[in-house]
Amino acid sequence: MADGARLADPAVEARLARLDELLERLESGGDSAEALESVGLLTDVYGEALARMLDGADAALLDRVAGDELLAHLLVLHSLHPEPPERRAERAVERLRPAVRERGGDLQWLGVEGDVARVRVDSGGGGGCGSGCGAGGGDVTEVVRATVLAAAPELRSVEAVTAERAKPPAFVPLATLTTRRAERPQEAR
Repeated sequence: MADGARLADPAVEARLARLDELLERLESGGDSAEALESVGLLTDVYGEALARMLDGADAALLDRVAGDELLAHLLVLHSLHPEPPERRAERAVERLRPAVRERGGDLQWLGVEGDVARVRVDSGGGGGCGSGCGAGGGDVTEVVRATVLAAAPELRSVEAVTAERAKPPAFVPLATLTTRRAERPQEAR
């Protein structure tokens, strides 16, 4: 049921009946395939129970359920989370930001392009080198990736944009300036 499909009452009853059979077999030495099927059936039934609970929930209850870490994970597992993956990923970055700032770095949510989240990572460590240098930069980037993907597993990956890549270049080559000046008088003629 992880695809978000709902179960009608007869389907729930059939799963519960099959689950009872499997549990009886497992008690008397059933095999691993039956154990796996049991877990799948339980997941389907619990997912349907969550969906039915959410059907009658008001906005305040939905907010509380979505804000609870354990319940949020269950909602994501069953494709029932009321918030889009982009918002969940953004909140995950917001939750990490104070800890990164405590260590002299910073995070900035840049959004989602396709199914890739983008986060500017400045891990501190001097010169805004982001994840590219200094001790711990890669650690910050990995924590950001893991946290964002845990909150929004629908996303394919997380791109950590270092501070340098997020800013326009500050250096303009002198040759570029002199070439442009030389071209301007010719255009005026």
